Formats: sequence, structure tokens, C-alpha cells
Amino acid sequence: MPRNAREKSQSGIYHVIIRGANRQEIFHDDEDCLRFLETLEKYKVKSEIKIYGWCLMNNHIHLIVKEGKEELSTTMKRIGVSFVGYYHLKYDTTGHLFQDRYKSENVESEGYLITVVRYIHQNPVKAGLVNMPQDWKWSSCTEYYGKKPYKQGLLDSELILRLFSEDKNIAMKRFKEFNEEKNKDNCLDEVIIKRLKDEEARLEINKMIPGVSVAQIKSLPKEQRDKIIKTAKSLEGISQRQLARILGVSQTLISKV
Repeated sequence: MPRNAREKSQSGIYHVIIRGANRQEIFHDDEDCLRFLETLEKYKVKSEIKIYGWCLMNNHIHLIVKEGKEELSTTMKRIGVSFVGYYHLKYDTTGHLFQDRYKSENVESEGYLITVVRYIHQNPVKAGLVNMPQDWKWSSCTEYYGKKPYKQGLLDSELILRLFSEDKNIAMKRFKEFNEEKNKDNCLDEVIIKRLKDEEARLEINKMIPGVSVAQIKSLPKEQRDKIIKTAKSLEGISQRQLARILGVSQTLISKV
């Protein structure tokens, strides 16, 4: 069945979500996050898109972008192909890293634009990863708060800040207050999965393997070990990095299974 064509945004602005296939982890370390930002910057320049907000989570990515000189789908494909090539080379993997089609929604009003920015900045807070939006280093929040960005020139903050004040200092103060307000924002019908603590993750894994302790998993025969790891990867709220730490195996092994 052919896919439905995406409805064009009259403003040209979209909230985009890119997910790992089968909810798999996309970013295993800081190098991966930096590489994605470098890729995003490269195609921002080539495609002349504007980036009003971004947040890198472990297994998905939020972007708020304004379409440039080509269709957004073309730009997103360029970004995806480039990063996947890097990922497969680094981790010696093959196959799909991302879901086949990114999700997107049109952002047609100024009110919804700042709501989506707040929503993506609060993603790590609602997932239980940090206490405050600025504590998550892999989002545009820190730059909106006036701190040095990881990638100079990646974020286009002027449009958002001008919605709060023409005076940049006042705008940043008002933006911070808005960005940290408690809310029930739910953009793109997103369900935020709360991250399991290590103790909680161990309990969930133990339920899957009666008669076998978590410490024994890495010493099991390969077929049995990999079957358990594959099932554990599907648990909601557990990252591949966390699973590798709990099982005492490498992240590369977790990623390949």
C-alpha cells in the first residue's frame, strides 16, 4: 500500500522525530552524539534549513526545523544515510538503524512553536534522566540559556527569543521561565518512557530468566546468552549502555545481538 503524502506546512516549520528501529539505542557515547550534530550541521549548510530546537535521546531524536531549498524528506534522508554509514563502520553492524520513515508534524503557529521547543527540552526530565532541562547536555536548551553550544552555528535561536522580547537578555530570562513551567504538553502523540534504574532493570531481567542469575548471563553458551540479551533489549526503559553495564559485556556485543 502506498504511503500517504505528508501535508506541507504553510510556515515551512516541522517537528521531526527520528527513532531507532525497534526502539534500539542510537547513541552509545558522546562521540556518537557529536557525530550526529556534525552531520546535522553539514546538511544544514547544504540544504539551508533552519534549526529552532533539537534534543538527542538514547533511542530517538527530536528536531524542530524549517525546510530549506529542497524537500525536507530529501534533507532527512541525507542526514540519515550519512550517520548510519558512520554507525555501521564504528560498531561493525549492518541493517536498519532508524525506523524506515521519520515522524513529523506541522508547526503552524507561534504558540505551538514555543510549546514544541519546551516539550523537546523537557523530554529528558519527563523520562527521569535529569532534574532540570539544562542538565541534559544533548539538547538546544543550554544554548537558549546562554551557555556555550557543542556546535557553534547549529541553532537558530533568534526567532524563538524574539517571541519573548526584542531585548535578548530579557528574552532569555522569559524563555527560561517558560521552558521550565510544569505542563502536560504532548506533541506528536509521543509516549515518554521513563528510564529504569539499574536495580529496577536487574529485577526485570531476573523475571525473564528464572534459575539463572544476571551475573551468569555473560558466561552462558552464545546462543542462550544472545537470546536473553535480545529479549532484554526490548524491555522499555533500559538502554544498551545500561544493559552492557549490568551484564558485564561490551556495548558492541549488545548492539550486534
